[in-house]
Amino acid sequence: MAGELSFSPVMSDALVILGSAGIVIPVFTRFKITPVIGFILIGIAVGPFGLGAWVYDYEWLNLITISDPEGLAPFAEFGIILLLFAIGLELSFKRLWTLRRLVFGLGAMELLVIGSSLAAVLAMMGQYWTGALALGFALAFSSTAIVLPISGTKSPVGRAALSMLLFEDIMIVPIIFILGALAPFAQSEGADALVDTLWQGGLVIAALLVIGRIALPRLFAQAARTKSPELFLAASLLVVIGASLATAVVGLSPIVGALIAGLLIAETEYHGEVEAIMEPFKGLALGIFLITVGMSIDLVSIWDNLWPILTAVLLVLTFKALVTGILLRLMGARRSTAAETGILMASPSETTLIVLTAAGSAMLIQPGTAQFWQIVTAIGLTVTPLLAMLGRAIGRRVEPVPELDEGDTSEPRVIIIGIGRVGMLVADMLTAHERPYVAIDSDADLISAARKRGYRAIFGDAARGDVLDNLGIENALAVVLTMDEPVLSERLISKLRKDNPELLIVGRARDSQHAADLYRAGASHAVPETLESSLQLSEAVLGDIGVPMGPVIASIHAKRDELREQIQRDADLAEKPKLRTSTIQA
Repeated sequence: MAGELSFSPVMSDALVILGSAGIVIPVFTRFKITPVIGFILIGIAVGPFGLGAWVYDYEWLNLITISDPEGLAPFAEFGIILLLFAIGLELSFKRLWTLRRLVFGLGAMELLVIGSSLAAVLAMMGQYWTGALALGFALAFSSTAIVLPISGTKSPVGRAALSMLLFEDIMIVPIIFILGALAPFAQSEGADALVDTLWQGGLVIAALLVIGRIALPRLFAQAARTKSPELFLAASLLVVIGASLATAVVGLSPIVGALIAGLLIAETEYHGEVEAIMEPFKGLALGIFLITVGMSIDLVSIWDNLWPILTAVLLVLTFKALVTGILLRLMGARRSTAAETGILMASPSETTLIVLTAAGSAMLIQPGTAQFWQIVTAIGLTVTPLLAMLGRAIGRRVEPVPELDEGDTSEPRVIIIGIGRVGMLVADMLTAHERPYVAIDSDADLISAARKRGYRAIFGDAARGDVLDNLGIENALAVVLTMDEPVLSERLISKLRKDNPELLIVGRARDSQHAADLYRAGASHAVPETLESSLQLSEAVLGDIGVPMGPVIASIHAKRDELREQIQRDADLAEKPKLRTSTIQA
């Protein structure tokens, strides 16, 4: 009819989401505030409890509100899937194996202690024991989607958070099935379903691991040969969606498949290109999830039940922070790490909402109870970035951590990444020849020890690009990577070479194969520890049996050059076709 406004719901919702991303990310980044808060606030504003409540009175509000909140749910779930896929890309099976003690030790204790303790408290407050158990373990979960983008995965806080969140992700399906088994008329069915899911899920995971190791390198090699970024993107989406569907079909969470897909690709030489090409999609989909969290917050209902809700939020956050911090201290973490991680992990999770829904479907809790705790969860998710800032402040107060002091970034100097045994030796040699340097490490213990011994060492995570920029990487004489983390060093070298084509980059390698990997990543020199120790042994033996030192040193240098040339030739011969990141970004 003439004069009436007509909107396509899909187009108006897309306008709101893309407009939100275009406003939130630049503005909040400008003020160094995580965009997480911005997306949640946008969700509150454009949701059914915000401006959406007046769309029938003012039709033009359709342009700036979400007309179909339920329709966003699949996109929000896809955002979490892409987030877990990106986390897998940052890890590797070797690195994950090193976290096994934290995952199945700290992670298991954190979930069991918090879940059972909260269940006991709720039971004493009058909640029936099955409902108390459901609520206790639902509230014990912490948000993977919000916590990890804040903490990262390479710092001590990030590693501790990752280990607990990984165990929680593993336990999602068993807990949901156990809740089903507690339903009065579904005990045997729930138990049978749990057993079926466990053995079928085990078979699917084993199949993904075997097929992925064989097929993924070939798949991405073919995609790279075409020089087509579209095909490379299609292959990436095919892998993550296929793996997620495979685990979902047998009853496991799709994020398990996404994490496995990321871990498998992290073992290939194409992980950098996949990570770069998927980053924009992950950020947008995660933003949609956070908007849906904001849309679930009913400000009127919160106001009507303000004090009970705030009391519940404060008690849950305080209890979880204390228990997590104590467990971390018992596992040997520093006071600052325990305090910061405990507070960061204190809020409930998006998984809490899933478990609450499952508990309500099993009639373990009443609808009103479920709604109350859903509001508590939404508020907890909203304040998580604030908890992160509070945790950092308290962590620095209980145990001061050396601040990042860039010094004179205009001065040409050598940047040493890692101030352990090898990093200190490099610093000693630079000092002996009067060459300026600065060392950086994310381990506060190493920083404190190095400073006490007079080394120029500062605290920071070199994996974050802004940290090296603040150190004046564009004026650096050289960068020396001394840490004993093969995967991380290879990725750092690749990023450094991409951003600084003329930079001298020297990397510590475990052996000849690792050295070849570093050369392929862009290292100017890669020094294998095994070969250097062999050369030093040879030098000592030849000198002690009477061979003149001049010819010995000359032969050692000649052998070193010969081995270096051989490693570089092996690196060139082993190199496979790769799609350049610049091509993808174009």
